[in-house]
Amino acid sequence: MKLNELLPPDGSRGTRKRVGRGVGSGKGKTAGRGTKGHNSRSGGGVRPGFEGGQMPLHRRLPKGGFTNIFKKKIAVINIRDLARFESGNIVDEAALIRAGLVKGRRDGIKLLGQGEIKIPLTIKVNEVSKNARDKIIAAGGNIEVG
Repeated sequence: MKLNELLPPDGSRGTRKRVGRGVGSGKGKTAGRGTKGHNSRSGGGVRPGFEGGQMPLHRRLPKGGFTNIFKKKIAVINIRDLARFESGNIVDEAALIRAGLVKGRRDGIKLLGQGEIKIPLTIKVNEVSKNARDKIIAAGGNIEVG
């Protein structure tokens, strides 16, 4: 078999329907769109979700949910992320941003206890989980919450 011998399967490639090419073609004049009405016009057709004047489904269903506009956005870091800092360093918001651990707008930083830490660090964050606090103190570190 050669490339020039390849053919599509029979019936898979029909000829395109050429509409609006004279009344003798059987698809002239209105070009299969019928007479008058929204769909016969150029640019016609209904928008997605339109149900012919019936109340659409997205308006029939009840609204749900609630958005708390006072919600605090807290950045979360884990103890395993602190391994990149050197022993005795002070880890505060500025240090975390420089290290790429905290990005964007936030209302505080919380330290969680996932992972292990071997080096003593002084950590200044807004919130600390009990597990994280125990691990930092066990490694000889210090925590300042505020």
